[in-house]
Amino acid sequence: MTTQNEPSQTSKTFSFTPKIEIKALEVLQKYPEDWQASAVMPLLDLAQRQNGGWLSQAAIEYVANRLSMPLIRVYEVASFYTMYNLKPIGEHHIEVCTNLPCWLRGSDQLVQACEDFLGIKSGQTTDDGKFTMSEVECLGACVNAPMMQINDDYYEDLNVDATIKILSKLKAGSKPKTGSQSGRRSCEPATGLTSLLHQKKLLDKQHNKGKG
Repeated sequence: MTTQNEPSQTSKTFSFTPKIEIKALEVLQKYPEDWQASAVMPLLDLAQRQNGGWLSQAAIEYVANRLSMPLIRVYEVASFYTMYNLKPIGEHHIEVCTNLPCWLRGSDQLVQACEDFLGIKSGQTTDDGKFTMSEVECLGACVNAPMMQINDDYYEDLNVDATIKILSKLKAGSKPKTGSQSGRRSCEPATGLTSLLHQKKLLDKQHNKGKG
């Protein structure tokens, strides 16, 4: 079981792989030569993805050296944003939004459902290393609250039953349906469109044609 207080020392060395190096160079090209430190967040993200979903001390030091930044400045970024993990996490990182819109729609029940199903508390990882569960601030899908993010995927319009079904599929090794779990398209009104109905007919026609 893990927490996020200080970066782990498990990995003692780190450098970008050739594949990740190409992506890093693409990122760095977006910034003027004297402003390379502005790339700290995307480079930390690349380092985390390469490192199995978390940032080791060595990975943070590598990014700091790469950008000629003081280590403490890079650590301040890595420890401030919840998108960065300073300890090893599970294969599936479940991040339940508990900010106001989601809370008003029952996110506390989703947190409890995740904890009960997985047998862990928020901030912990299951003993088999499959799941890490966290409570996070706004993930930007308020209109489809309550919602959670698992790795790079959003699951929206959740309730307890839908949450358990998603976790069950992941535990069984299958891929759950992403996006809205209530059947609505994108972030349309939950009760259906009340305007732009002509456009909806065109979209439905295109959608059905694509299925054919």
